Amino acid sequence: MFKKILIANRGEIACRVIKTARQMGIQTVAVYSDADRDAVHVELADEAVHIGPPAAADSYLVIEKIIGVCKKTSAEAVHPGYGFLSEREAFPRALADNGLVFIGPCPQAIAAMGDKIESKKAAAAADVSTVPGYLGEINSPSEAIKIANGIGYPVIIKASAGGGGKGMRIAADAKEVEEGFALAKSEAKSSFGDDRVFIEKFIVNPRHIEIQILGDKHGNIIHLGERECSIQRRNQKVLEEAPSPLLDEATRAAMGAQAIALAQAVNYDSAGTVEFVAGQDRSFYFLEMNTRLQVEHPVTEMVTGIDLVEQMIRVAAGEKLSLSQSDINLNGWAVESRIYAEDPYRNFLPSIGRLTKYRPPEEGTSETATVRNDTGVVEGGEISMYYDPMIAKLVTHAQSRIAAIDAQAQALDAFYIDGISHNIPFLSAIMQHPRWRDGALSTSFIADEYPEGFERSAPEGDTVTVLAAVAASIDHLSNVRRREISDQMDGPEVRFAVERIVKLGDLSQRVKVHGHFGEPATITLLDDDDLIIATVDASSDWWPGMPVWQGIIGDDEISVHVRPILNGYDLAYRGVNVECHVYTKREAKLAALMPARIPPDLSKFLLCPMPGLVKAVMVEEGQSVQAGDALAVVEAMKMENILRAERDAKVAKIRAAEGDSLAVDAVIIEFA
Repeated sequence: MFKKILIANRGEIACRVIKTARQMGIQTVAVYSDADRDAVHVELADEAVHIGPPAAADSYLVIEKIIGVCKKTSAEAVHPGYGFLSEREAFPRALADNGLVFIGPCPQAIAAMGDKIESKKAAAAADVSTVPGYLGEINSPSEAIKIANGIGYPVIIKASAGGGGKGMRIAADAKEVEEGFALAKSEAKSSFGDDRVFIEKFIVNPRHIEIQILGDKHGNIIHLGERECSIQRRNQKVLEEAPSPLLDEATRAAMGAQAIALAQAVNYDSAGTVEFVAGQDRSFYFLEMNTRLQVEHPVTEMVTGIDLVEQMIRVAAGEKLSLSQSDINLNGWAVESRIYAEDPYRNFLPSIGRLTKYRPPEEGTSETATVRNDTGVVEGGEISMYYDPMIAKLVTHAQSRIAAIDAQAQALDAFYIDGISHNIPFLSAIMQHPRWRDGALSTSFIADEYPEGFERSAPEGDTVTVLAAVAASIDHLSNVRRREISDQMDGPEVRFAVERIVKLGDLSQRVKVHGHFGEPATITLLDDDDLIIATVDASSDWWPGMPVWQGIIGDDEISVHVRPILNGYDLAYRGVNVECHVYTKREAKLAALMPARIPPDLSKFLLCPMPGLVKAVMVEEGQSVQAGDALAVVEAMKMENILRAERDAKVAKIRAAEGDSLAVDAVIIEFA
């Protein structure tokens, strides 16, 4: 077994590999760029070596630098994580030339499967079902349009060397092919150093299901069941689960057999994933093979009890698999949420900055569920514009799918992040969505259910009860503190019974709070006719300054995000994010007289929606534009975003140029 390995990656996955290596008694070496000097993976590793400036092309992607660190530190093997060099055939070859071991598949398998065009040819040769498409290299937009017309719309344009949703565009007509072809090639070049793309038929209303495989260097290959990754946005996975609610045993066995057949055809010898696009009728077609560890591997680990990183290390060291196919049993259900630094209320645009608060839920196993949080950040850390915006992967495991989903919802409620925008409200909302809970999934789920994007929703039903009770409980505690400070209380037997108006956004809710000072409060919600809507007891150890109110409301354990605002709190629970104020009757009447704030008119400006780099300005001063016209392209966190005109207008002044780094809301174009 290896004595020391190097992790050629950063962030969450580097931390993940380090933890398993430590459990195996293996020393670790981390590498880091200028931007990651204070990163968690640098602290966790036994050694850490600086490799260059923030841009990945000048640090994490430079093979010579990784090999140099291996020689400097006497590391014997390299785990690539995912992304970066993990699917570069040249990387394991260069390692081998320098007497180093690659903790991943052989370079021949990477070459065969890493190229999406060649992998489809190999899949067809191995009798694996494939999607209709054109697998040759495409050199011009006109050629792409001709091919797409022949296949039939919609089509999908994909980077040949890519993955992770980069370099991918769906096109419904020739115009979208022309536009998508250029963007896909540009993203592919930027992300993978290879701008080749191919085109295939886009399966309408599909599901994304993948099979985890594991092979060794002695010809043994098994599969570890499937994961469903159908909840996606911009071709980037958002939620994953294992197993899939679609598959039955027969389909699982058939998909597993095809995955193994493909792996055998290329002599695969590590952990890898064979991805399929599946129809609602359980038909399935080969999509691609990822010759690396997947981001979503924890859900497979949770339902199988197998540490995939450990297996990769053992296989790389030459050990035979200690598992056979008959040893693989799926236990319960696991759900994973990818927590990203992005603003769900602004079309999920990237968010960068410092994590002024980062308080994840407690990890561990309770009577009903297990909570796991894979992360590479800590409070006070910074989310950089140079890398992927993932903050953490939150995983829950339980004996049933609904129990795992409910555990995930509770864990998301307890996960508090401040200082940057994040997608926890969106993830929490999905956990409550009937279609998600029913397992009626497709890759168009988010587009179908949130066609106008994710917007703040008003609380209703049980959510009103919870938020009103929490708000009243907070107000009650504040009053207790004031009375203690001013010495107005005679003792613990002093009773209280007060009425308050809880404002949850635009909703006003009457509540009565009664009980004894210093004890849990009983909270009654009333309508305007004094009829009781609900009565609950609320108890908590919450204290002002704590970011999450955790306690019992009725019979349920409840967690609510609490962020102070002027004269109130911003509360978040189960995907509902609302400003809250608690008033006496008199205060409520006075508050109603306050004039509403009118936001400034920004319709004459094109503002940069996120911190990023201007890749192109596509108009000139004096030019007339129509609604929908492309105005500029801004790159952030490896994704290119087209900014379009919202209305017909005339360009008065261009205030940004190609190559400028802009802050959020910086003016790019001013209209007449």
